[in-house]
Amino acid sequence: MSDSAERKYYTVEQANKTLPYVRAIVGDIVEKYRAIVERRQRLDRIRRGKKSRETVEDPYSEELQQTEADLDRELDELAGFESELSKLGIELKDPQIGLIDYYARMDGREVYLCWMLGEDEIAHWHELDAGFQGRQSLLAESGPTRPRGGRKSKGTPPAPGTPPAGGN
Repeated sequence: MSDSAERKYYTVEQANKTLPYVRAIVGDIVEKYRAIVERRQRLDRIRRGKKSRETVEDPYSEELQQTEADLDRELDELAGFESELSKLGIELKDPQIGLIDYYARMDGREVYLCWMLGEDEIAHWHELDAGFQGRQSLLAESGPTRPRGGRKSKGTPPAPGTPPAGGN
């Protein structure tokens, strides 16, 4: 089976329903990522201090081993959080800012629904190869087709190809 045959595709509505759970996971990822960056910086400082004091009695050896073990544990935890997203069919794009993508279909092609920690709902999409810089609003006329069967809220533009309400 190809990757695309195994992928989970979300509608905007389905993706938004996952957000309470996903928001918690992504929050943990951002927090853990910051801790890892800090731990790596600490390791670099310890290693520099160790190199400047090449002695038989190395006072940094125990601290270095403990910090490396802590870093390994945190990397495993981060991988676990990313795995939780992956099981949902969600891709982690940037652990520093909490950027994720959901696969979706628009006009017969694959696209991403894009969300970032701090946003209230799924409000953007982009082509698979466009990345964050190519994000487009779901509220724009050119956005992906809205989930079928759902009622549109007032002010939501019609899906492309849909005649205006009350029109011919």
